[in-house]
Amino acid sequence: MCGIIGIVGREPVAGHLVEALKRLEYRGYDSAGVAVATNGTLKRLRSAGRVAELAAAADREKLTGNTGIAHTRWATHGEPSEKNAHPHLSGGIAVVHNGIIENYVELRAELEKRGHKYKSETDTESVAHLLSDEFKKSGDLAQAMREVCKELRGSFTLLAIHS
Repeated sequence: MCGIIGIVGREPVAGHLVEALKRLEYRGYDSAGVAVATNGTLKRLRSAGRVAELAAAADREKLTGNTGIAHTRWATHGEPSEKNAHPHLSGGIAVVHNGIIENYVELRAELEKRGHKYKSETDTESVAHLLSDEFKKSGDLAQAMREVCKELRGSFTLLAIHS
């Protein structure tokens, strides 16, 4: 079962995100990832396998941002792999997702017609691309999320951050 975490803090959050993912390990998962906003950019780390591998990568990378999201994934769309692990990125936005987007096949076809290139086999990547497009219109991530959710069918919880 997937787990998602989001933290906005005053100090670097990567260690807290990884610690929160460790607390979700009992639920079962096949991959994990974090994204942290740092100085106007997003830093993302993903790993197929155990959270311990992600923790080691986070220690090496010294992620310093004070806003971040994290995810443990149980594969429903696409094989368990780093490319399918969350967070997914598009246009300076990172997204994690718990649940299912039932109309992702139709959304993907439309987004590919608009020129979006997919790097995963997941339903979540469609949300990242939709958010990127909506954010360009409004410049407001919350407003973009409200508009995107109107297009989605399914049962889901989403977290997103912008660089």
